[in-house]
Amino acid sequence: MMPKAYCKPFPSCFAQLVASLVFLCASAHLTATELYRWEPPYAYTGRAIPLPYQPAALASKPWSLCIVFPHVKDAYWLAVDYGMVDEARRLGVKLRILEAWGYANLQRQRSLLQDCAAMADVDAIILGSVSFAGLTETIKSVSRKKPVFATVNDIANDGLSGKVGVPWYDMGNLIGRHLVKLHQNSDTPVPIAWFPGPHAAGWVPFVDRGFRDAIRNTPIRIVTTGWGDTDKSVQRNLVQVALGDYPHIRYLVGNAMMAEAAVSILREKGLEQKKGILSTYFTPGVYRGIVRRKILAAPTDLPVLQGRLSIAQAVDMLEGRNYARHVGPVIQVVDHETLQTLDLEESISPPTFSPQFEYRP
Repeated sequence: MMPKAYCKPFPSCFAQLVASLVFLCASAHLTATELYRWEPPYAYTGRAIPLPYQPAALASKPWSLCIVFPHVKDAYWLAVDYGMVDEARRLGVKLRILEAWGYANLQRQRSLLQDCAAMADVDAIILGSVSFAGLTETIKSVSRKKPVFATVNDIANDGLSGKVGVPWYDMGNLIGRHLVKLHQNSDTPVPIAWFPGPHAAGWVPFVDRGFRDAIRNTPIRIVTTGWGDTDKSVQRNLVQVALGDYPHIRYLVGNAMMAEAAVSILREKGLEQKKGILSTYFTPGVYRGIVRRKILAAPTDLPVLQGRLSIAQAVDMLEGRNYARHVGPVIQVVDHETLQTLDLEESISPPTFSPQFEYRP
């Protein structure tokens, strides 16, 4: 991708205004976004075919979409929320967004799917699943009444009308390869602490396997693994335990909430120059960490864009248009040197955006 055009905001005493200006300036871009579509659809074992991003045509009527998220308690899902609301506004369709309140709440998400299917005014359902296979029977049942689309998190294929996402195996693999590259000229073992995320979440096993495959037969050694919900307080505790039990670790690697928490922990302990941090995905906090050289790198799967693509995919199907049944952005690994190529507005929501659970044109 070509470099972005950057601007410099004038000084301001209002922190909120400054944050907004920084977001708008950094996100100015002049390039077309790159996508992949997978054939056959719904599984990442198929062929990834390059596809230029073209915004969907406006809807002919205000279709009603019911969205079911795992949660909106972190900046990643807030970015997806923003992308969906913004695209619904552009296309002229209605949204109702429900959340399971966390990855442990599989039964609640089943109930929310059934609630969406029972709503007379709902035309289609978009699901960010808390489990890869735990919702399959519910989806098969619900899809007899309303089309179901998967967003972001990987999920079993049965009953789906479309899927937007990226292979989370690649998210783990790419950050693993980045870490290996940092030590490509050394055979000295490099001990690390690894924080994949919540054990039962559908995306975590793929990230875990991708990362472990990337570091196999290299000097990188996982000496401790901290599993836990992507809640910053949970991740902070896991980092504290790892540092206490394994003071010799060189890197803290894992989910974005861990990376954000680790920045302040290392500063408090005076360990910033002795240990590095890498994240398996991208959030505003991770972005700030990379800008300040507190976090070394993270891949972005452009969650704002994924939100847009999911709305567009459902609307295209409802309108009877041809649509790619399985599509997603090209993953980009971001470090301090590649910040200038980052399409920031497709990776994080504006600083003034707060969770929205309904939109009506």
